[in-house]
Amino acid sequence: MKNRFLKIVSIAIVAFSCNAFAQENENSKSNIQTYTPSKLLDKGQWDVKFFNNLYTETKGNYSGVKADKLRENYFTSTLDIFTGISDNNRLNIGLLLEYRSNTKNGENATSVFGFNDDVNSRNGLSSFAPALKWQPIESVGSFSIQSAFHIPIIDEESDINGVYLDQTAYTFQNRFFYDYTLPSGDWQLFTELNTEYNFGDEASFANKTIVFAPGVFMSYFPSDSSTILGFVQHYQRFGDFTQDFTSVGFGGKYQLNQTLNLEILYSKFVRGNDTGLGQSFNIGLRALF
Repeated sequence: MKNRFLKIVSIAIVAFSCNAFAQENENSKSNIQTYTPSKLLDKGQWDVKFFNNLYTETKGNYSGVKADKLRENYFTSTLDIFTGISDNNRLNIGLLLEYRSNTKNGENATSVFGFNDDVNSRNGLSSFAPALKWQPIESVGSFSIQSAFHIPIIDEESDINGVYLDQTAYTFQNRFFYDYTLPSGDWQLFTELNTEYNFGDEASFANKTIVFAPGVFMSYFPSDSSTILGFVQHYQRFGDFTQDFTSVGFGGKYQLNQTLNLEILYSKFVRGNDTGLGQSFNIGLRALF
């Protein structure tokens, strides 16, 4: 399954890259400023995003006690595919796929790229989600909602060796997006509120929990084809299991050509309760055509 997933992703990237260079047009406006997460696609347009997150932690705060711990690493690779289907450009449909590779017991951060299954490692395609993105207020094009139903395709959250992969509870997720570009055009404020309801598996740590996760991003555009940004995000889980954490970070985006955008982000988890504390490294490739 692992090799098949990686092969599909590789073929998709090559295909989109070839299509990108064929369609490149220097006179067109940059997609980085135009197609924020709040922006919906035109009918027949496609948006494919391949995003990779490596989170590694060596500390934790549990029951009010902050302490060092053996390093744990969590790699998540997501493939999000959306297309526009409505004549008024207010409805998109999509599919979300998540592939994970995790390691524990002091393994180094890059050990996740071995994609092993042993006493300290586990990997696999963990969930998929049909999704739709819609614009609820016709006159406010910079506000949209993305709704998705995440379906786990694994039976156990942790294997016989205690290596965690992903939750086995279902997730109904709604993400609220809004952005505002300042009159100068050089600065853009983007806000997001992610909400989740997790249910359906009494054995899952996430079962019967609700998540609220707001985030604020400020971007500066030194040129039409690039942006640098800083952000703050908070995560709060309520219900049968509670936890919270806050992270801050920075990064940038660069438009490689008319179709492909590159995104690189770094974040630091600065506080939290009943959670690990670490840092994440992110890289994504987005194709719009």
